[in-house]
Amino acid sequence: MSDLVVQGGNPLSGTITPSGNKNSVLPIFCATLLTDEPVTLRNVPDITDLNKLVTFFSQQGSAIDWDRTAGVMRVDHANFAPQLTDSELPQDMRSTVLLYPALLHRLGKIVVRSNTKGCSLGVREIDPHLDVLTALGTDISGTEPLTIALPGRRFTAARTWLDYMSVTVTENFAMAAALADGQSTLMNAASEPHVQDLVGALIAMGAQIEGLGTSRLTITGVEKLHGADITIGTDYHEVVTFLALGAITGGEIRVENSVPQHFDLITRAFARLGVKVRHEGTTAIVERNQSLRIEPPRTSNLLPKIEAAPWPYFSVDLLPLMIALSTHTEGTIHFWNKVYENGFSWIPELAKFGAHAVVSDPHRLIVFGGRPLRPAVVDSPYIIRAAVALAMVAASIPGESIVRHAEIIKRAHPRFVENLNSLGAQLTWRD
Repeated sequence: MSDLVVQGGNPLSGTITPSGNKNSVLPIFCATLLTDEPVTLRNVPDITDLNKLVTFFSQQGSAIDWDRTAGVMRVDHANFAPQLTDSELPQDMRSTVLLYPALLHRLGKIVVRSNTKGCSLGVREIDPHLDVLTALGTDISGTEPLTIALPGRRFTAARTWLDYMSVTVTENFAMAAALADGQSTLMNAASEPHVQDLVGALIAMGAQIEGLGTSRLTITGVEKLHGADITIGTDYHEVVTFLALGAITGGEIRVENSVPQHFDLITRAFARLGVKVRHEGTTAIVERNQSLRIEPPRTSNLLPKIEAAPWPYFSVDLLPLMIALSTHTEGTIHFWNKVYENGFSWIPELAKFGAHAVVSDPHRLIVFGGRPLRPAVVDSPYIIRAAVALAMVAASIPGESIVRHAEIIKRAHPRFVENLNSLGAQLTWRD
């Protein structure tokens, strides 16, 4: 376990380049297993989940050459073993589910457990994944563990309508349907930027997919996929993190390689908290000494609100960053998390800094901003963005704070401490 020690109170300023999107690289890396031809990945972030997948593939015989400094990875699965070296898949990360289509394509059968870890946001069910795989021609037997088999080693086309817009279910459907026999359609598909990145990668590998960025994907299966040269997109979550850190500490941050086409709602959310974000080309900028005053709604009898739901709504994963920022704003604001039932479970830790926040129910939170804050020792939940949010608040308060068990940050931010310290922060990891 690693604690994050923060000497806060310094305005963070400077220019920073974000890493590749963690939520893009994991499914794209899994998708490389759909071909025996070499694939080159660029702008690859050095994160813990990816390292676990690299270890798994290497043990299976894949050749992986990863230049971590350059962020370039060359992958060749031509010698991937025809059976698993262990009888089961890795069980300590949620991204394991993204291996199902490729492993079924290669091995014909896999054994999985339904309790694969992700984070503490709520129950992360496996049933929707099993439903789409069944629709695409697999047979499922057993209980715990489950056996998933693909007769004939080829998926069959299907039309499926998801109960809700699940990112990983959409990604699994796209990977399986890309090699299915016939034309498949997915309704109510997720369309987040990282889903678009995966679909773009599959197209680069020879998949025939229509509907990129929409809630309907039409996929005509091909016999095989080929190698490709793929660049992982910028992590817009990290872009927002740097901008929010500049705003909460009173500094000026310039984030290069931003993705302005994804920023309309994000810019509006910042504006509701009295923060102006602007773009110069692909550089996102938050200037020093923002007003940090809640923007009142024109409907005067309602609280100002930031609500989050599946894309193209404001991203749920960004909500903790806005909550952290709101503790420094003058005024009261309502946050609404429409996805996770435990999305506000970390708020008691935020209160240790002196923040005034009321959890109305599992999905709604009211923050009374602008109250005096003080250094504190807090416990991070197993939620990446909540851990980042607690570190943000700590960085904004003069004095020493400690965010205990914050190592989950490393799952998404490969150089979190180094990047923040380059902007003037004083953070250190302590075991």
